[in-house]
Amino acid sequence: MTDNRSRSRYELVVDGHTAFAAYTIDGDVMTFTHTIVPPALEGRGIASRLILHALTDVRARGMTLIAKCSFVAAYIRKHPEWADLLAEPLD
Repeated sequence: MTDNRSRSRYELVVDGHTAFAAYTIDGDVMTFTHTIVPPALEGRGIASRLILHALTDVRARGMTLIAKCSFVAAYIRKHPEWADLLAEPLD
């Protein structure tokens, strides 16, 4: 898994396919805009692994986040231990 900062996204390559979680950064706030998992990788927990890595990185960098991406919001609802990273409430 990598933070491809030049493309503003976390990436995970599996079996030659790239899943990613796109973001923007404004100061110390990272806004997750969307998460894409290629059809060949669906149903394998790839998005959850990707978001776990991304949230771990946000915490390590001392940042907060805004979850505009519905998958990131759902992940945080399911795993409330990450809710302290939220810069604003979930929709």
